[in-house]
Amino acid sequence: MSLEERKIVEAQPQPQPINVLEYEELARPRVQEAHWDFYAGGSDDEVTLRANRTAFERIRLRPRVLVDVSTIDTGTSALGTPVSMPILVAPTAQHGLAHTEAEIATARAAGKAGTIMIASTSSTCSLEEIAEAARGVGGPLWFQLYIFPTLDVGERLVRRAEAAGYKAIVLTVDLPRLGNRERDRRSGFVISFEGNFVSEQKIGSRTRIPLTWDTLAWLRSITPLPILLKGILTAEDALLAVEHGVDGIVVSNHGGRQLDGALAGIEALPEVVEAVSGRCEVYMDGGIRRGTDVLKALALGARAVLVGRPILWGLAVNGEAGVFHILEILRSELELAMVLSGRPSIASIDRSLVKIM
Repeated sequence: MSLEERKIVEAQPQPQPINVLEYEELARPRVQEAHWDFYAGGSDDEVTLRANRTAFERIRLRPRVLVDVSTIDTGTSALGTPVSMPILVAPTAQHGLAHTEAEIATARAAGKAGTIMIASTSSTCSLEEIAEAARGVGGPLWFQLYIFPTLDVGERLVRRAEAAGYKAIVLTVDLPRLGNRERDRRSGFVISFEGNFVSEQKIGSRTRIPLTWDTLAWLRSITPLPILLKGILTAEDALLAVEHGVDGIVVSNHGGRQLDGALAGIEALPEVVEAVSGRCEVYMDGGIRRGTDVLKALALGARAVLVGRPILWGLAVNGEAGVFHILEILRSELELAMVLSGRPSIASIDRSLVKIM
């Protein structure tokens, strides 16, 4: 589909989906096949990709009754930043493949929804353009960091993020090498990094330098911003993260795109929460499609969840308005789930709410 054809399609009136999965159905024909496979695909046999969804089905809710739920408060905070709901926008690459306004539209929608967008290193728009869009609606931002091809380039990205007003650095730690993404291999899709690197240099090599626990000391030495590690799935690594002074952990398997057969995020969450024992904030992503999914993650100890692919679906269907609607659907579903569970506030959600089958 050419750029002009996409603009024509995007301008057409769209039906109003009533849940996140209906957005997926509407989005698919609006995105080029190779680009859709990049967004939707996992690694190898996509076992972990599927497990990110099916794992939620093994967690059942234990609702309480005769609780005053006439007023529901979904508000909380993330690293001290107030948010209207415990649902953040996950870092995902190349929003321009879904809509011409790309991350600009996503940032505006997240800000209007009162939540945090985590901008990706591999975004279509530059981190400064995203920040400008977010400032227009008062939206807070975190920056997801890939460090390549050198530490110097990584440092410049961090300093640019600081200067642009980003409130935290989210270092992705589960990508020492790209997973075996067979859909992309078949289509020949290669991601572009020009959004953030055009002002740095042309990237001749995309080889990622080896990251170790020592890298955290280097990162801490160049920025005062809070640091979160994204891609932790075990208690052992969670303990090391705390020992190295991180401010937050994102329990994540990279959307099922790295090691196939790895734990689903929601499966790994309890052991990470137990290991951390309140010494840093814990977030999770992977497979969030319903408000009840958010509720289950909160009950298992997540401070908030990150939502990735559904944001892209909303963007593809209706740009900024579609992203905003995705967030509002999840907020509304979470609120109803809290009512029906007898949990009137985020603080009232605890482990007693769930039973793992």
